[in-house]
Amino acid sequence: MKRFLPTSLIARIALLVAAALFVAQAINFGLLLHERQKTRFAMVIVPTTTRLADAAERLLALQRETPLQPGAAKRRFLSDPRTHVRLHADNPFASAEQFRRGDVERDLRRGLADAGLRAGGIMAALRPVDPRRLLDPKMDPIRAERLRRMGAEMLVAVEVPGKGWLTLSTPWPRTDHDLIWQLIAQTLILYVVVLVPVLLVGGRIARPLRTLTEAARTFRPGDDAAPIRERGPSDVRALIAAYNALSRRVTTMLDEKDRMLGAIGHDLRTPLQALRVRIESVEDDDDRTRMADTIDEMSRTLDDILSLARLGRPSEPNTDVDLGALVDAVVEDFRDLDHDVKFEEPARLKMRLRPTLMRRAVRNLIENAVKYGGGAEVRLIPEPQRVTIEVCDRGPGIPAEKLEAVFNPFTRLEESRNRDTGGIGLGLALARAIVNDAGGSIALANRAGGGLTATITLPR
Repeated sequence: MKRFLPTSLIARIALLVAAALFVAQAINFGLLLHERQKTRFAMVIVPTTTRLADAAERLLALQRETPLQPGAAKRRFLSDPRTHVRLHADNPFASAEQFRRGDVERDLRRGLADAGLRAGGIMAALRPVDPRRLLDPKMDPIRAERLRRMGAEMLVAVEVPGKGWLTLSTPWPRTDHDLIWQLIAQTLILYVVVLVPVLLVGGRIARPLRTLTEAARTFRPGDDAAPIRERGPSDVRALIAAYNALSRRVTTMLDEKDRMLGAIGHDLRTPLQALRVRIESVEDDDDRTRMADTIDEMSRTLDDILSLARLGRPSEPNTDVDLGALVDAVVEDFRDLDHDVKFEEPARLKMRLRPTLMRRAVRNLIENAVKYGGGAEVRLIPEPQRVTIEVCDRGPGIPAEKLEAVFNPFTRLEESRNRDTGGIGLGLALARAIVNDAGGSIALANRAGGGLTATITLPR
């Protein structure tokens, strides 16, 4: 059921209001139906009971007046124009057995008992009106119209013990269609009157929330984006104000961090350059070479640390570049150093990214493959929705349980990738940070037959 429920706040509020209105209208329908039944009892059953009780009393009175001529009493009873009650020897409504209503019969028996009439059998049936009866010229036009409008008639037969059956028919509302349509119209009006303002007000509330959501999703420190305009209800305005203050604090903190990193980089590079000058006075060539390599490693390490720390606010903008040419330029740098790196440049592949950073990520992967596998196979695979860069080697690989851990900064595998082969565990961490910043992903997998495959996936 959860997947069919709306996800937005305004839609859920509207659904809750609609459900509450529906429940309220259902309760209202039950109450109105109960009142309709009570009204029907008062307007139809009570007069019917009264007429039957009066007719029974009159019949008994006539028979007392002419005890020796029961037929004359019956004729006088039937000729009275003031009543529609008829007297029969047997129940004439026995054929309407399928239309009997026990609840009406109980009410009639209770009403007759209250009137002091001891009735025998009682039958009450609600029979639909036959349209052909309405065309009978002998029927009173007023009664025919009432029967047509009501749609049904109530047939009542009450047995007076030893005297016969008193019968009566009266119009009866067949259904509650009018009540149902009335409630449907009321519900629609309520929905329009209540839900439309709820949706309008909800939309006004949701607009600043959507703006805030989009601003938070696209937030980039240092973009100098204008603060979000505070609008909407007071709590929404307070939320927007808190976000604006938070973004300013984050930008200020990152500015301070950049200044600190710049100072650290300057303070560390200066003594390194001084050391490089001082080692020129070392007479032993091997010692001088080892010192120079150490200084170069320290410089690269410092560059990696600073790049990783500043990646959240890269100074390089996104530009349109040919990704194939970019990867090919990195491969050519390694070939110039006599490394075995294979790559077939594909057709022009236009991408929008930060070229210097992406070049560095690809270089780190190829450098690892060269160090630990002796060479690299680079493939660029374009697809409709994404582009994949694969860097494969035939080195010792990485244990499966550590394929994810090597992306953590300063993580090294002592068995095969240690300080003797260079690096302090920042290359893969920096590559992942660069690829993630471009909206892509990077993963490692061991190759069949030995070796490792590093895969960069970028959205097109």
